[in-house]
Amino acid sequence: MKALWLGLMLCCAADAAEAGLSERDLAQVALSPPPNASAPLDLAFRAPDGRTVTLRDAFDRRPALLLLSDFTCRTICGPALVIAAGALEETGLRAGVDFNLVVVGLDPKDTADDARTMLRQIGNPDLAAATRVLAGDAGSVRALTAAVGYNFVYDAAVEQFAHPAGALVLTAAGRVSRTLSSLALNARDLRLALVEAGNGRTGTLVDRLTLLCYGFNATHGIYTLLIWRLLEIASISTMLGLATFLAILQRRRRRGRSREATP
Repeated sequence: MKALWLGLMLCCAADAAEAGLSERDLAQVALSPPPNASAPLDLAFRAPDGRTVTLRDAFDRRPALLLLSDFTCRTICGPALVIAAGALEETGLRAGVDFNLVVVGLDPKDTADDARTMLRQIGNPDLAAATRVLAGDAGSVRALTAAVGYNFVYDAAVEQFAHPAGALVLTAAGRVSRTLSSLALNARDLRLALVEAGNGRTGTLVDRLTLLCYGFNATHGIYTLLIWRLLEIASISTMLGLATFLAILQRRRRRGRSREATP
């Protein structure tokens, strides 16, 4: 997993020949939320139309998928947003009703036009309307990233960022619920993560049962050891049931033979 993050965290770094970051610099880049991490909802950012928007406004009492991005990234920040948008469309959840998509720019120098250009990469108009693309000053950006454990480094030599290719699912109250790879999002994992972040208020009964029974862990895109424990219990129960059934059959056969042998 460490190797995977190492490969993904350079998503906005330029070619190695051009980059000015050292190995020590890159070692700082990670997505590692502290225990009970929570985004400060009172932090203020700028919407493309110039309005001041807090994270509380952006979440609007809904769980959210949070992407931290460089709006002028020359590599994969744009494709990561497209991947996220596609996965969200396939979840079957309703944008602006069941969740919001919030994209926060890492670079304080990014303009409103840069934010609008990023937003246009979302082809679905309903999802685009429910997406909040926000820019902020260096203090707001650092406060947010520090709170959720999102560590990035600016490479002044190429004016690009090295940062984790990760997305965060947050509750309506701002608590970090799940971390996911923004380059490997799939509809099922994302749906379950958003349903979980919404405390089961969205999604179906099947979703809630899946979360309850399988111990979903979207961080790794797999299920936790709870599923193996449940399978072990089910297997043992099945074996005990078969053994009991065979014992009853054997007893009945013995009784039948005993009756036949009695004159």
